Amino acid sequence: MPRARIAQRFLASIVALFWFFSCLATEVDLEDAWKRISVEEGLTGIVWSLVHDSGEISSGSAGVQDSSTGEGFAPDTRVHVGSLTKTLLATGILRLATEGRIDLDAPALRYLTGVFPDDPPTKFSDVTVRHLLDHTGGLNDAHMWQLFSERAGPDAPLVAAFPDPASQLKVRSRPGSRFSYSNMGYTLLGMIIESVAGERYETYLDEQLLVPLEMHDSTFAFTTQEGEHADPTLAWGHVDDGSRYAASPVFLRPAAQFTTTATDLARFARFLMGDGAIEGRSFVDETLMRSRGTPLGTGAAEAGLIAGYALGLGRRDRHGVVGYCHGGNIVGFVAMLCVFPGENKAFAYSVNTDSETANYGRLDKLLIEALEISDAPTPRTESPDLDFANWRGRYVLSPNRFEMFEYLDTVFGAMKLFEQGDSFVLAPMQGDDRRLRPVGDRLYSANDRATTSHALFLGDDGEYLISDGFLTYEKVPAAYLIAHWTSVLFGIAGLTWILIAGSVSLLRYRSGFLRRPEAPAYVASVLLFAPIPLFLTQSFMALGDVTPASSLLALVTFVLPIGMFATVLLAKKTWKTARIDLLNGAAAASVLQWCAVLAAAGLLPFRLWN
Repeated sequence: MPRARIAQRFLASIVALFWFFSCLATEVDLEDAWKRISVEEGLTGIVWSLVHDSGEISSGSAGVQDSSTGEGFAPDTRVHVGSLTKTLLATGILRLATEGRIDLDAPALRYLTGVFPDDPPTKFSDVTVRHLLDHTGGLNDAHMWQLFSERAGPDAPLVAAFPDPASQLKVRSRPGSRFSYSNMGYTLLGMIIESVAGERYETYLDEQLLVPLEMHDSTFAFTTQEGEHADPTLAWGHVDDGSRYAASPVFLRPAAQFTTTATDLARFARFLMGDGAIEGRSFVDETLMRSRGTPLGTGAAEAGLIAGYALGLGRRDRHGVVGYCHGGNIVGFVAMLCVFPGENKAFAYSVNTDSETANYGRLDKLLIEALEISDAPTPRTESPDLDFANWRGRYVLSPNRFEMFEYLDTVFGAMKLFEQGDSFVLAPMQGDDRRLRPVGDRLYSANDRATTSHALFLGDDGEYLISDGFLTYEKVPAAYLIAHWTSVLFGIAGLTWILIAGSVSLLRYRSGFLRRPEAPAYVASVLLFAPIPLFLTQSFMALGDVTPASSLLALVTFVLPIGMFATVLLAKKTWKTARIDLLNGAAAASVLQWCAVLAAAGLLPFRLWN
């Protein structure tokens, strides 16, 4: 053998050994870092995978997959990934589009002929398949019962998620104009697959998507940890208090039902960074692959903002780097997948703890550092080119994510925009202020982002809008919010007075208390606490069902304004001889006006099954 070839092979062996030990050292470092983070954040276990610029995959795991047995995680342990499912399902849609079986820019109704027994809601005819993929169809995200219900079955037809489609699929903003995350939209995409393929979407995607991608340890079919659909290799999910939970079927399963392994996720990530070909043959059109994560047609995109979501991936600017990502969480699990095509690197993980308090961003940062992703270039500061006076003011989400909670998002989620030097400051009611540095053409970069992150632009009707590509805020008159806040303050103050004054009156008058004017309001207020014990004894997967707890909650919230009204009428008769009744009546009236506002917002009586 020639000496030159021997030298080349020797050098290649040295490089391979160096890469192997570097990866080994990285995995050890990751495991040590995970142990520290898991203790500090209260997490149970994790599997992760890294795709290196060489194309090689490395996987690791740490922690336990079952807190009750202490069984450890392994890289081939199967996990749920929640909404990360959407990126895979979107890939299935793109495959059908590549085959010419779906037109992404055709009306979704072309493939959803059996959804509406009567005429579709206004503007739904304008919703295209691409709008559903991009979350720009203007649809509500989900109803409580569609996500939390013990009535859902793994084999139920997808149309069961829409028993009243005319009301459930209302279009809340012009299709294509604004991003608004929608689990219902992706369930419609599952129905489109079934319409085109002529079989269950799970079967089609398992055979026609996962097999070609060599994701042999993954499935769209329902799997859980116990019972008929139990998978012994599936990790248990956990929540904040350490309790473990078995996966349950949901009505919106195309949006969140997928089990996989770290290695399979890495294979999928590697495909996402390619040209859409498998073994030299086009599987997904290269143009579509290159378009993923680049928003198209929204007001923010037309204003020049490249941040946003498209075709199942979102452009994510975090920790000084930019990737194309999708996260997911479902009861017991939190997952993330990020690809960095420019560097041919990627990471994915799933944690079997669904925590309300944990900072999962620490895991993202840890894996970014392990891959040594390059920092994103920072845009240059430019002089602002708009009149501050027109833009300063209060802004609310438009649209918000869950229609049911629109009132709450308006009252407690408003933001204030004001100028500070040549920059704007976005000040939310909850959370830290964000300084927006001008980078030209009404584009801004937030202080916690590396690149352009916000756009200011006018809507279809000349309304003032701010968007980061994912959330859009619309300017509203200050008086509008002040009126809402005043209503809330008077309502809470009145309820507090009723509870305190009623308790004092109960102790003072005892058997004669029920004849007192404040009694109806006090009893109605105390009854609000009655459903709590019932909720504590039922599964939270039944939150959207008609149960004794939810029925009682609806009943006591129905009784509340009646009790307040009765106290107002009784106090009106007695306040001249007992001035305390004037205060009791005023307090009841304050609560009553808030009840009227809540009723107008659809929150009273409070029905979780809506």
